[in-house]
Amino acid sequence: MILNHVLLKLKDRRPEHIEQAQTVLLGLRGKINVLLDVQAEANVRPGPSAYDLILITKFASLEDMDEYLIHPAHQEVARWMGTVLETQASVCCSI
Repeated sequence: MILNHVLLKLKDRRPEHIEQAQTVLLGLRGKINVLLDVQAEANVRPGPSAYDLILITKFASLEDMDEYLIHPAHQEVARWMGTVLETQASVCCSI
């Protein structure tokens, strides 16, 4: 099982923009068959060095994750996120 954690910091960090990004990310649920689970959680302890959201995605294998990354639904969300994102960091782990 593969878990990918992506920390996201938005350009505009107002709560309504964070909520909009969270909604967009959660919109992937049910659209990509290799995506076993998706969570998008807002940071409850914001600050200058904190990230705004964590995206956690779950896959059966790295190959499934690679398939997800090129899926049109993911590509559409990634393009939109690119317009609102300041920076990101990720950790991918096997469980």
